[in-house]
Amino acid sequence: MTHAAGCLCGAVRFTITADPLGARTCWCRLCQYLGGGTATANVVFPRDKVSWTGHIRYHESIADSGNHMRRGFCPKCGTPLTSEALERPHLVFLRIGALDDPDLIGPDMTLWTSQAPDWACISDNIPRFDEQAPPVA
Repeated sequence: MTHAAGCLCGAVRFTITADPLGARTCWCRLCQYLGGGTATANVVFPRDKVSWTGHIRYHESIADSGNHMRRGFCPKCGTPLTSEALERPHLVFLRIGALDDPDLIGPDMTLWTSQAPDWACISDNIPRFDEQAPPVA
């Protein structure tokens, strides 16, 4: 049940001592910026089960959902790593691509499909929401 993750250059490493609570793909415009034009794929863990070594820099903003977001990235290589809604401090989202095992979990829903570009590939096999879905517990 221990999982690991990190950035491209290895300056930031995560240890996670819990299984994922869920995973989501998000097409909101902010995530499109973070994903370089695509959606982000994010996995959520209990915050108290995630620790890391190395320095993370943060950018804070207000999401279209109204949540106050803090997104972390490696200041050395620029890898996007985390998202945290300050309204839910008990959770942390990690980018699935940062996991050492990206097959640990795939998205179980897609959010903000109303903001996806026309060419976006959105799965018909998982629930989709035009905007924000109910929060993870």
